[in-house]
Parts: sequence; C-alpha cells; structure tokens
Amino acid sequence: METKSTNTQDIENKIKDIFTHIGDDPEREGLKGTPERIARMWKEIFRGYDEAQKPKITVFENGKDGLSCTSAVLDTGCFYSMCEHHMMPFFGDYWFGYIPNPKGKILGISKVARVIDYCAARLQVQERLAQDVVEMIREALGEEYPPLAIGVILEGEHLCKTMRGVRKQGRMHSSCFFDGGKLSELKDDLYRFKG
Repeated sequence: METKSTNTQDIENKIKDIFTHIGDDPEREGLKGTPERIARMWKEIFRGYDEAQKPKITVFENGKDGLSCTSAVLDTGCFYSMCEHHMMPFFGDYWFGYIPNPKGKILGISKVARVIDYCAARLQVQERLAQDVVEMIREALGEEYPPLAIGVILEGEHLCKTMRGVRKQGRMHSSCFFDGGKLSELKDDLYRFKG
C-alpha cells in the first residue's frame, strides 16, 4: 500500500471533530497544538506504510571470508504496534531465530530489530506481525538456498483488552515458523533461549 501525501490541516480538523464528539472543547488551552502533534506522531508510528522506510536487510554468503554458520542464530528484543481493531497500542517482547542454509546467506542480525519495527509500524494484529517478520526475512535470505528453519515468537500486552472490554491484564503469545528441514531443532533452541 502506498502512503499518500495528506493535507495535515485536514487531519487536524478531523481530530478536533473527534474531541468535540467525545465531549471535550478542542479550543481549550490543554488541547491547543494536540491535533498537530497527533498528525506528526501518526507519521512516525505508522512509517510501516512507507516503502521508502523499508529496512535494507544486509546478508552475507555463508562460508565466505571464514564465516560459516550452521547452527541456530537467535535474537531478542521488544516491539510496539497498534491494534487494527481498536487503534490502541500493543507491545511486548520477541524471540527470533533461524538456522542458515550452509549454501545460503547469513543475516546481519541487527536487521531483525529493524524488520520487527518496520512491520509493527502499521495497524496490525499480533499474528500477522509474526508472519510479516518471518516472510520479510525469509525473502531477504533468498529462495535458491532458503534457511533450514526460521521463526519468531511474540508475547504482547494489548491495551484494547487491558483498558476496555474485559479490562484484564495478560499477555498474548503468537508465533510463526518456516520449516526448511530443521524446524524441531530451531524450536528447541528458541524456546530454551526464551526461558
């Protein structure tokens, strides 16, 4: 999907309408400048719609320059996204892993966090976020010699559940895996890494 250049004044007016709709005065002192700040914030937190901001995923030939990797490569970090159903934040932790193909490519591991951030920077559901991450990284590693296994586990708190509706805290677990022949080995390593 291509982002379109939007008149921010139009967005700001719509945000003022929302303030009026919920019973507040868009002209009161505390809300002055808020519509413009929200428009700027949306541009930042929804950067995942902008193809120009898609991360360049650095890969290296496995076995070149003395670099050979045949075991699981693991990474962990955090993510922040916005629920597509209620437009409320969900956030949590991720555990990523893959087993490179001996004839394939090795991922620049710092790119995992960039891919997670880019895929999370749009209206999402956690299950699709996991799938998007695996697909983007698998594509970068190549089709000729794909990884022997790749996967990500996400655990996130969803404010649409915590702040509204059932109003209960709790984390949702979701995962997505690709099996190129060594999935059980990767899952063992990834769940051990996760603890």
